[in-house]
Amino acid sequence: MIFRDPVHMTEELGMLRDTVRRFVAEEVTGKGDAWEKEGRTPKSVLKKLGDLGLLGVRYPAEYGGSELDTLATVALHEELGRSTYGGFHAMVSVHTDMASPHLARYGTDEQKQKYMPAIVAGDILTAVAVTEPGAGSDVAGISTKAVRDGNGWRLNGRKIFITNGATADVLFVAAKTDSSVKGSRGISIFIVERDTPGFETARTLDKTGWRSSDTAELVFEDARLPADALLGQENRGFYAIMDNFQNERLTLGAASVGMAMAGIEQTLDWVKQRRAFGNPLWDLGAVRQRMAKAAAEVEAARQLTWHAAWLDAQGLDCTREVSMVKALTGDMVNHVLYECTQFFGGMGFMTENPVERMYRDARVMSIGGGASEVMLEEVAKRL
Repeated sequence: MIFRDPVHMTEELGMLRDTVRRFVAEEVTGKGDAWEKEGRTPKSVLKKLGDLGLLGVRYPAEYGGSELDTLATVALHEELGRSTYGGFHAMVSVHTDMASPHLARYGTDEQKQKYMPAIVAGDILTAVAVTEPGAGSDVAGISTKAVRDGNGWRLNGRKIFITNGATADVLFVAAKTDSSVKGSRGISIFIVERDTPGFETARTLDKTGWRSSDTAELVFEDARLPADALLGQENRGFYAIMDNFQNERLTLGAASVGMAMAGIEQTLDWVKQRRAFGNPLWDLGAVRQRMAKAAAEVEAARQLTWHAAWLDAQGLDCTREVSMVKALTGDMVNHVLYECTQFFGGMGFMTENPVERMYRDARVMSIGGGASEVMLEEVAKRL
């Protein structure tokens, strides 16, 4: 093993990791290329993950969950990141750690009973719709509106860059519910089912990477929602979104670490057998040293990610550390996979090479879930 298990990797977490690794070998490797061409990962994969208990590692047992902590989230998504298919991971991670946590944390008993068992079982796919054409990291700037209409709500607006947006059965949509206040106040979250009249997918977006996940632009035109579609407190949705960003950023950080680990592993195999000028590339000092530096960067980022997860599991405020994780891992995975692509030479530019795919997938990791620049501002506030 190139990378040792972190000190927080318990036997239970090791079993979780090994289950994910077997699943990837049996159900993802060999099939992922077809998903890349199709532009989505089939929902049947989600069901298989649910059958293994991998979609509710931190949810209550009454819904089929395992009741583990934040360290389980990192163990799960680090290994999913090692799959080399960023789009597959994106589909799963949005479902497990970016969309459904809104329901798990803020839903009423009735709402949770209605949806959570199916979410954990993989019978339905979820998405979260916050980003708009004019509001990305600036969540407070969203313009989608929901107004009361009889005993329900009317929803109007557009969302963009929504992972699982074209295929999700249930979406958690952020909308302005009080236009009399500016900024972060007056935002609420709504549960929107796929067959809601007035809701449609405007288009599926064509991306540089994450090609095995669908990403969509969504339109709501007088979409009629029932009264119980409101999730959590009215006008308090912004705070729920900010609260879950911690989880989202750790998930992305763990996946970035996993991607970089896979890149290092595959590139080391390549440079040790690829010969140039009569000798393996590994015999060149420049190659060895740059690979060693890349491995050190991965190890450092991994340790910080697991440490932040441990802090969160202890109930401690770790906003600074999580922001560091997101900024550091997003840049790290881009640099490491750049190096890996370089050492593959011409083969690094071929789509048949997993490293080429990971190099494209890595680019969004310093953008999605909070751009590196935004994360560094969060860190700076706490220095």
